[in-house]
Amino acid sequence: MAEYITNFENPLETPLMMKIHRATSSLSREAQWRVFRIFLVMNDLLMMGLAFLAAYHLRFNASISIFNETVSQDIAFYRMLVFFLLPLWLVLFGIMGLYQKRFLLGGIEEYSRVFRSVTIGILGIIVLSFLDSRFVVARGWLILCWPISFLAVAIGRFSLRRVVYSLRQHGYFLTPAVIIGGNQEGRWLAEQLASWKTSGLLLLGFVDEKVAPGTRLYGKLLSLGSVDQLDEIIERYDIGELILATSAISSRNKQLEIFKRYGVSSKVNVRMSSGLYEIITTGLTVSEFAYVPFVTINKARLTEIDEAMKFLLDYAITIPLLALFMPFFLAIAIMIRMDSSGPVIYRRRVMGMNGKSFDAFKFRTMYTNGNEILDKHPALKLELAQNHKLKHDPRITKIGAFLRKYSLDELPQLFNVLRREMSLVGPRMITQEEVSMYNQWDINLLTVRPGISGLWQVSGRSDISYEERVQMDMYYVRNWSIWLDLQIAMQTPWAIIKGKGAY
Repeated sequence: MAEYITNFENPLETPLMMKIHRATSSLSREAQWRVFRIFLVMNDLLMMGLAFLAAYHLRFNASISIFNETVSQDIAFYRMLVFFLLPLWLVLFGIMGLYQKRFLLGGIEEYSRVFRSVTIGILGIIVLSFLDSRFVVARGWLILCWPISFLAVAIGRFSLRRVVYSLRQHGYFLTPAVIIGGNQEGRWLAEQLASWKTSGLLLLGFVDEKVAPGTRLYGKLLSLGSVDQLDEIIERYDIGELILATSAISSRNKQLEIFKRYGVSSKVNVRMSSGLYEIITTGLTVSEFAYVPFVTINKARLTEIDEAMKFLLDYAITIPLLALFMPFFLAIAIMIRMDSSGPVIYRRRVMGMNGKSFDAFKFRTMYTNGNEILDKHPALKLELAQNHKLKHDPRITKIGAFLRKYSLDELPQLFNVLRREMSLVGPRMITQEEVSMYNQWDINLLTVRPGISGLWQVSGRSDISYEERVQMDMYYVRNWSIWLDLQIAMQTPWAIIKGKGAY
């Protein structure tokens, strides 16, 4: 329940807000973004130029045998071509929204748009070469330009993003925000937004006409006043984002009033939740039926195209890994049988997509009489019931501890991936008993396949709390993209080598 604070802390007096005021006094938020866009354009020009140059040297100077066509390699021609292509590429980036604030610094969407822009640009050059026979460009150069230019621009933007993340610690590129609505949905929104550390939103509190100012609603976030005081709150705290929890505003007229007052404002951006926060993970579709716009809830998180990309990624990595690790499978099986009696493979019954149960394969890492061993340790038994993990588990065998440290016990789950029961990357798999621990999120978790690896694996594994695991799973499901899967897949080997949090 809400806790009333008689002398509540003024958000303006927090250290970060003071830094924001110092930052905006020297350079306004709009000016900060203008400067950033200038650097972004310069970065794109530089990285694209380097990419085109690298593609030229690989094509004509690296003696790659697959490129055997006979075409002009006059570097002056390619320099002139790049001179004309670079501004066109910037225009294409602009058309694709790559200089719009809403697509910058917020996640994987930016890289996805870079990839699409580069692909369209390369296809444009190919089409032009077909239409004009006088325009002859080495196919090898074009093929190399595609991945190199994408990687170059992505790396450049990634580097700039890290600079901005660092500047946010000093008050730059931050937007003060309030949530209109202090009900359960408003607090859930606060929990989700507060956990997104790099969003650039600085939540200052809530606005709710039913809650007295100074009432603590979530963490250190307080009620700042009522909806009728919005003008004063926006002015006083320099608010740039209004987040409307629609289920908290029962009056439709009140919602319309908020949008009429602030929806077209150039100083304040209004975001409205769906009012269906518990099930929004699967996504919403707005479509017309009999000329009436309706909002429908998607039954699965991933679309058919998403599923196809995830399928290709899973099989493209799983099949080579199985071929590579087969000798290790045999060696691990022998070590397990030599270490203790019992089966080599342990089958764990877990929940799959849409609630369908399946057996997840793992190398056995525990003694077969594990329950008897645990009965001798009541405190550990209680800890297991609460956290579903034990840091010092007496049931684990010697070889089992080694397998767990480097996640080798999970290698047989590659067969679960082949059977389409799991994915290489996804939420942490859970048992039927754990579903209740996801509270209002349980309807969301099973909309995608569980993964061998995931955000929890590359963020500390068992060292993070169960509540943090739930939040990471929900973040993954809500923000899934093939680029997020690739990012996690690339981080997984290093997380395994470190062995941090594995037990």
